[in-house]
Amino acid sequence: MKKKILIAAAAACALTGGYALIAPSALAGTIPAGMTAGEFDLTGMTGEEAGEKIQTYVEQMSGQEISLTVDGNEVKTTAGGLGFAWSNEAEVREAIDRYAGGNLLDRYMNTKSLEKEPVALDIETGVDSAKVAEFVENQCQSFVRPAQDAVLTRENGAFQLTDSVTGIEVDVEATKTRLNEAVKGGITEPIRVEAVVTETQPARTGEQLAQIQDVLGSFSTNFSTGNASRSKNLRNGASKVNGCILMPGEEFSAYVALTPFTIENGYASAGSYANGQVVDTVGGGACQLCTTLYNAALLSEMEITQRQNHSMVVGYVKPSQDSAIAGTVKDLKFKNPYETPIYIEGGVNGGTLTFTIFGKETRPANREIKFVSETLGVTDPGAPTTRVDPSLAPGAKVRVQSAHRGLRSRLWKYVYIDGVETEKEILHTDSYMASKAIYRVGPDLPAAAPPAPAIPPEQQPQPAEPVQPAPPEPQPSGPAGPAGPSGDAPAA
Repeated sequence: MKKKILIAAAAACALTGGYALIAPSALAGTIPAGMTAGEFDLTGMTGEEAGEKIQTYVEQMSGQEISLTVDGNEVKTTAGGLGFAWSNEAEVREAIDRYAGGNLLDRYMNTKSLEKEPVALDIETGVDSAKVAEFVENQCQSFVRPAQDAVLTRENGAFQLTDSVTGIEVDVEATKTRLNEAVKGGITEPIRVEAVVTETQPARTGEQLAQIQDVLGSFSTNFSTGNASRSKNLRNGASKVNGCILMPGEEFSAYVALTPFTIENGYASAGSYANGQVVDTVGGGACQLCTTLYNAALLSEMEITQRQNHSMVVGYVKPSQDSAIAGTVKDLKFKNPYETPIYIEGGVNGGTLTFTIFGKETRPANREIKFVSETLGVTDPGAPTTRVDPSLAPGAKVRVQSAHRGLRSRLWKYVYIDGVETEKEILHTDSYMASKAIYRVGPDLPAAAPPAPAIPPEQQPQPAEPVQPAPPEPQPSGPAGPAGPSGDAPAA
């Protein structure tokens, strides 16, 4: 026990002796000799003083000029404008506090450690991503340009091509990395950094669109030009589809291309199918647009992804060759299955609506396709429905809606090579509801009055005898007959 007490006393004496040897500056919680930060000797500073010293140094550098070169064009700012800051502040402050703080034994050990191996802290600086992005957005936009797609139009039966333009944009993250590398060790003089610029490619190049030369499929339907509203809708809708380009794999939607069906979007109110009747709706005739385009897409062998038939048969194509549109429930959609783009031309000429799909023909010249409608069954619509219209004259009759037969049908696709059938398939089977004819009729004629009953001759009134001049003295005359027919006799 006595031996242990002596050992403890010896250790205390050694510690006390070492304590006496510690430099006075380290005894006050300051940094011992042997620690630097950048070009600064931190000996004798408190942790707070050292941090302030470095922070002031960084702030002074924030005013240095930085030139950013974008595609040969130079824009200038300051380091502070790019969010220049002390980037490893937490790490440096932690090291300073570790060597400046601690108990007596800790400070002694720190002093001995620094004597043996001095510590040199790097002051790292950097810029802020958000500030760099803001600077590029506000100051460099005049030196960048978006990619521009090639433009293809068709005028007077010929294609006109405007070539694409490659875009230039600043890669903000890569440029920030370059800036950080340039300012990492501090800035003592103006610096110049080349922004990282990347090229952006257009989605449609002139080389791609130049391949559109051949007619892949074309189809026409007829309509009455006497219906001004329907004619307007067909012209308006065709113009919205005209010029549409589908790159390989892209999908067309009639709903997206044609809607909204509003007066403001160029449509008028015209007849359309709804609940088994023909009613006027804004955009009436859109189904003929879809039907005509559907058949052009079939002939071009597009990949049909959505198509529904009408509720009743239509008169401008055979059964199962139609395609209806009703919101997003009924839509015409198809994809371009080719490795080259396609161009859709649509227009009205007189009473004919035509859609033509152009592209690069890759199908064999000796290959032919046909689409055949087959009727599977017919349902009679039944007797017409009449509705009394008091505004019509009695007996008048005005047709509101024609009768529509109910039908079941299907569409076949046939493929021929050198005139020999090689393939056939059923594309779809459809059902169309029957719908009675509807007439407005005037009210019934009023019932005719019955004829007056015949009067026997013996009961017929006799003509009155002539009245003689009165004698000087009044004398009774003979019996007088009735003066004429009675006033309340039945009319003829």
